[in-house]
Amino acid sequence: MGRWCACAAKACWGLKVQRQNITPASTLSNLARALASSFKRPGPVRALAPVTLVLPRVVVDAAHLARYAEVCGFAPSAQAPLTYPQMLTFPLVMTYMTSPACPWPAMGTVHLANAITQHAPLAAGDAVRVELSSGELLAHDKGQVFTLHLRVLRESDGEGDGQCVWQATQTLLRLGVKSPVGAPFNGAVGPELALTQAGAFDAPADTGRRYAPVSGDYNPIHLSALSARLFGFPRAIAHGLWTQARALALLQAAAPATVLQAASLTTVFKRPVLLPTRASLWQAQASTGQTVFEVRDARGEQVHLRSELRAEPAHQPTIS
Repeated sequence: MGRWCACAAKACWGLKVQRQNITPASTLSNLARALASSFKRPGPVRALAPVTLVLPRVVVDAAHLARYAEVCGFAPSAQAPLTYPQMLTFPLVMTYMTSPACPWPAMGTVHLANAITQHAPLAAGDAVRVELSSGELLAHDKGQVFTLHLRVLRESDGEGDGQCVWQATQTLLRLGVKSPVGAPFNGAVGPELALTQAGAFDAPADTGRRYAPVSGDYNPIHLSALSARLFGFPRAIAHGLWTQARALALLQAAAPATVLQAASLTTVFKRPVLLPTRASLWQAQASTGQTVFEVRDARGEQVHLRSELRAEPAHQPTIS
């Protein structure tokens, strides 16, 4: 899965990019807009409309960061985990998914994969600008894949853009789209290695309800068995980004004095985690330095997600 280059995107899109500053919507408004988007009936789509959405200024809140760490199992720290900036981008993702620029309804769109690159860590109190840009179309045998490019930049000193400290590509699948366009989606992640079990973790029935206030994502499929059944699931399912973060936290717990400064994390989501359950973590270290890991069921038979982590560790004490 390739990395996104902002300069290349600007060169491709030229002056046609629609750029818009937004104000985050309330939870109730997000839910209403997501449901309203279910009435979208798109015709053939050859490309996504070039759109950039911006949150001009967001401050990393220490209390919110602490709640995220607690819910996902990270050790308390003033430094944000590699996966935390995804919480900052969620308002932009929801705004895009429920806007006319997105051809498909928000409900029923599946998070298929993501690729994160952190250039420098964020910490509580940092002021940043958050951006989302529409991406590319890819073909999948179950529907149409599309990508969203996300960036987090330090607050500018007044001359040009601030430093890009974190960026990611979200890869989403709209199920049921006939004749999808684009190059075939490639879900391969990391080299094929013999993985060994590195640990296990519980995903209680209330995982989605605990994660929702932190992430802002109140999708009914994550909240309860009753609401999940309305959308075809036998029980509530864990949010894929929670599962990804919980696995990363468990890996980092094995080396508690090590934090990630510059790192990349690529993940493909393979199978939903039905709640409650116990999951197992499997990993291997490649000869080239990266860690490949999978979240599987308790028996280690079914794979829920597969990730590749490339990191340059630095030592920094955690705080109590």
